[in-house]
Amino acid sequence: MVPAQNGAADRANSVARELGLRLEKNLSAASGSVALIIDEEDAWLQEINANRPGPVTVDFASPAMMHRRKGGQNEMLGRAIGIKGNRHPWVFDATAGLGRDAYVLADLGCKVTMIERSPVLAFVLQEGLNRAVISQFAEVREAAGRMSVQCEDSTEMCATPDQIIYLDPMFEERKGTAASKKDLSVLQALHGHTADDQSLIDWAFAQPVSRIVVKRPLKASPLTASTPSHALKGKSVRFDVYVR
Repeated sequence: MVPAQNGAADRANSVARELGLRLEKNLSAASGSVALIIDEEDAWLQEINANRPGPVTVDFASPAMMHRRKGGQNEMLGRAIGIKGNRHPWVFDATAGLGRDAYVLADLGCKVTMIERSPVLAFVLQEGLNRAVISQFAEVREAAGRMSVQCEDSTEMCATPDQIIYLDPMFEERKGTAASKKDLSVLQALHGHTADDQSLIDWAFAQPVSRIVVKRPLKASPLTASTPSHALKGKSVRFDVYVR
């Protein structure tokens, strides 16, 4: 962990104790592959390498997220989850990551519980959510009010019958911008390069829920032996829907 500036040293020290992280004076002294950067009212993740491709943030009011609100993929994700008319399911996002799909679902009217097993990433998610609830944009505040973060391992939790499980496992096949590759690199550094997708699938299908949605690369095989009830396909990803 590294303070962004001298004025953030006290807060950085407090967060380091909270998360059990080693505090360094600057990024050059930091070890590992990713550092948590703490500012007075902000926090972000930064890869530690010679190129340093830029910070990875959780900012639900960023221009990129505001642009995504208008994207056609939002409707596809919403249909996969089961949004219809006045029906807005409660979503158990078992692999929250940077929270972007969770925000889209909350913006569409769903209550979303974001589960993130990395304490560092859960902290950054909560920081982003804290800023969102006081955003200057009413739509961001409203969506944030439907979101919550829990630092847990999803496979050790129990979903309830009134929830829909959403899974977005990390996958190497994902192709996109340099920014999306940078995000994936940071997530892999925090979670490890090998995700235990089968454990997630086994856990999900053991839960008493009526629907499970799994995000996959467009041409990848399903993660289950059983055939999805149906799939919604975009340009690069698809949503495998299991109605039970």
